[in-house]
Amino acid sequence: MLKKLNDLIKNAALLSPKRAAVVVAEEELVIDGVFKAFNARLIIPKLIGNKSKILSILKKNRFKSFNLKNIEIINAESDADAAFIAAKLASEKKIDIIIKGHIHTDILMHQFFQNENGLRTNRFVSHLFLMEIKTYKKLISITDAAVNINPDIIQKAQILQNAIDISVMLGIERPKAAILSAVETVNPKITSTLDAAIISKMAERGQITGGTVDGPLAFDNVISKKAAAEKGIKSKVSGDADIILVPNIESGNILFKDLEYLAGAKVAGIVVGLKVPIVLTSRADSVEARLFSAAFASIISENYSKFLEYKAGL
Repeated sequence: MLKKLNDLIKNAALLSPKRAAVVVAEEELVIDGVFKAFNARLIIPKLIGNKSKILSILKKNRFKSFNLKNIEIINAESDADAAFIAAKLASEKKIDIIIKGHIHTDILMHQFFQNENGLRTNRFVSHLFLMEIKTYKKLISITDAAVNINPDIIQKAQILQNAIDISVMLGIERPKAAILSAVETVNPKITSTLDAAIISKMAERGQITGGTVDGPLAFDNVISKKAAAEKGIKSKVSGDADIILVPNIESGNILFKDLEYLAGAKVAGIVVGLKVPIVLTSRADSVEARLFSAAFASIISENYSKFLEYKAGL
């Protein structure tokens, strides 16, 4: 059971370094994260962006130990061009992961979603935050708080299947997934409770596999078995969840930022479902978060071809 995000770095360091395209690399915080991931033997970077600006940053004292013989710098005319180059490298199997640099997420993902760029697969594309919370006994995933705005039931089921399969790849034998809502009972006026009940039944009938699924559950019942017991809820997931499936991007984004900024949680984030895992950090994220995310992507990349073999039955 993974308890700390540092465990990701330790596990990833046992694997071969992954070829990583860094999209729009001409920013010090981005280079700093790449530098630390490179030194930790997690990645072999290809820096894509304004070549002169990248070289200017690398000349600064704190980056002088960066051995340029081991990396490639690829010039791009614009942010969209940098994303296109990364997509081409991925489609040609010349890289293992993509790392978002100093680029807006919508520009980055727009290029990756274009069918002609060859990154689409049979998998639904979704994002996972893997979080280390001081008051929780293990790492927990939150999905989807960054890519899918208002998914329908079938899309939520696919997002959940992605999260379960990724959790298995992290070594969790049978992940426990909670479907989040405002309350733990079905209320026709709260659509997310209906979705949660249907998805729970889908899992019970084998339409979602590999995990134990329960919902709707309010957040207190997800995290605390005691809170669930006080409300008379009998659940194998309450107090032991590995995954939280959120109703929409608003609730997910608010939840993860509350945990990060108010509860001091540490975070790693990746996108799965395209031909390679994508490290999708915020431009405001710390170097530590970038390092954790690179380790997360590296581990998932190791057996990613098997993940992509999945044929969606939904």
